Amino acid sequence: MENNEVVAPVADPGRRPWRDLALYTVARIGLFLGLWLIIAVLAGLFGTPVPLLMSALLALIVTFPLSFFVFQSLRARVTQELATWGEQRKAHRAWVQQQIAGREE
Repeated sequence: MENNEVVAPVADPGRRPWRDLALYTVARIGLFLGLWLIIAVLAGLFGTPVPLLMSALLALIVTFPLSFFVFQSLRARVTQELATWGEQRKAHRAWVQQQIAGREE
């Protein structure tokens, strides 16, 4: 490596963004399954026959806005980490293009 070469910027996000994204996904799925179970149990307690597909759709509709409030800090952390990773990717891509342009000259 010559002295005039510039070290490439880091484009590796590490494990944290992917771990937090997986955690957020599992948390949302868990919330959905929990709501689905609660709806099914409540329907059974009241003696109202509710098809599982209908209770699943209701749980899905309720899960979307509820997860915004329940998992607000986790969602914000995942968003920030992925934004940082995207910026690192752009910097790395620009560096690679600069290196390629430098070799073509």
